[in-house]
Amino acid sequence: MTSPVGPDIAHLVRYWHLRPDVVLVLGGLAALYVSGWRRLRARQPAILAPGWRLAAYLAGIAGIAIALLSPLDPLADVLFTAHMLQHQLLLMVAPPLLLLGNPYPFVVWGLPHGVRMRLGTTLSATSGLRAAWRTLTWMPVAATLYVLALFGWHYPALYEAALEHRLLHDLEHLSFFGSAVLFWWPIVNPAPRLRRLTTGLQYGYRIGYLVLATGLNTLLGAVLAMTERVLYPTYAAAPRLLEDWSALDDQAFGGGVMWSGSHMYLLAILVLVARFLRAEERRATAAAAESEKNEDARPSSVV
Repeated sequence: MTSPVGPDIAHLVRYWHLRPDVVLVLGGLAALYVSGWRRLRARQPAILAPGWRLAAYLAGIAGIAIALLSPLDPLADVLFTAHMLQHQLLLMVAPPLLLLGNPYPFVVWGLPHGVRMRLGTTLSATSGLRAAWRTLTWMPVAATLYVLALFGWHYPALYEAALEHRLLHDLEHLSFFGSAVLFWWPIVNPAPRLRRLTTGLQYGYRIGYLVLATGLNTLLGAVLAMTERVLYPTYAAAPRLLEDWSALDDQAFGGGVMWSGSHMYLLAILVLVARFLRAEERRATAAAAESEKNEDARPSSVV
């Protein structure tokens, strides 16, 4: 029989740690986005500021808040499954939702006019910052950084060090989120659009990119779920939430959580396939219309 639940666990599941730094950043980004969205909405609602983009962005902000401010954060120190849920929010949920919100124009329009003009110059098409971002979001680079963060931080020595040192744990979360933003950028392709990703070949590249990520994420989840020993000593020594829930059970379930997270990649693949088929249908329709127009424009043969 495993050790019973510790006296502080019941408190942890009700504990919201409202870290001022996280609250300030998330609140500021949400306020800027909403302000910019309202300004653009007043100009051309349906085209510039659809409601679904606002909903996606705020859902992404909520995902980060749940990961870092909710009871999930303290629970992650004693429960591997909670830690994997936290990582999934930072890797698979919040980044694509934020990018679907197309944050750049809305956050920029939420800024004062002078700041907005200076920022526009800094991020112009010829700026070094934009060139650097283009390099970081190139699929081979983005995938490499993402995989290094994903596998590196789950190496037992690094994982344990992050649990023991708050600053290192924050760095882990930042690297997860940052690499995930880079990873999802070429899939969502928000503004400023750095590449033309509408050709059939580009759709193929992106689908292959997601298939690779699916395989690697599944591999890591399977290793965590199927290993027969506890990889992280912190969880072996932690009090159990349930008497029959061992550290190995917790690790296996947490690996399953990561494994199942691969469905996010599969969902993105389905969306890309649907968009590709729609684009091909539009091209075929346009080509047929052009052909018919040219046919009608030809002079009739005189018999």
